[in-house]
Amino acid sequence: MRVFQVLILVLLSFAIAYAQNEQAPILEKDIEYKNWKLKGVRGGEAVNIREYAAGKKLVMVVYFAPWCGNWKHDAPMLQKLYEKYREQGLGIVAVGEYDPVTAMQTNLDALKITFPAVYESENRTEKQNTLHYAYRRSTGDTRNWGSPWYIFLTPSTMESAGDTLTKRAFVINGEMIESEGEKFIRERLGLTATASPNSAIAAKEIEVCEPDKKAVLVKP
Repeated sequence: MRVFQVLILVLLSFAIAYAQNEQAPILEKDIEYKNWKLKGVRGGEAVNIREYAAGKKLVMVVYFAPWCGNWKHDAPMLQKLYEKYREQGLGIVAVGEYDPVTAMQTNLDALKITFPAVYESENRTEKQNTLHYAYRRSTGDTRNWGSPWYIFLTPSTMESAGDTLTKRAFVINGEMIESEGEKFIRERLGLTATASPNSAIAAKEIEVCEPDKKAVLVKP
């Protein structure tokens, strides 16, 4: 029994060593972000991002892989922000990557996500051919899979026609820091600043974004 316990501790230490905490700040970057129209994860109804942004003050596009622990960590926070600020002009669209649509559907249902979700790719072998990959690399994201990856669009300053929506935008090359994300959203929506009681994600929470590894949560 003692040998078994030692073995578990050794395996856990290896998991922690390979895990990643991918929190990242919101940074403004040069990026030629294109208009897109993608099929919906639920039912296949297409979403045109320029049309979706019409009438909103801020649109957050978050790219995700359903098997990614980092995405699973951020998703409940995004749902909470969506419910809190959608009436004030916030829109959120998730763009699925690198897994079958059925897996994306299961993931969104399990996480109880209600904001729109579309997909760009359905296979991990497509990674280097996706716009997601090109966008995040152009903004300095060196992660392997880049899930989640965020770009914030301001409809009032977007190009009203043509292939390009914007040539400069705020992005997050990793997990959102909740306090920073909510502060940013409130500022863009023209709301007064407020403190977020559950703002910072604890530094001891370690997430891993690899399809063949388990996410590890290190408790205090």
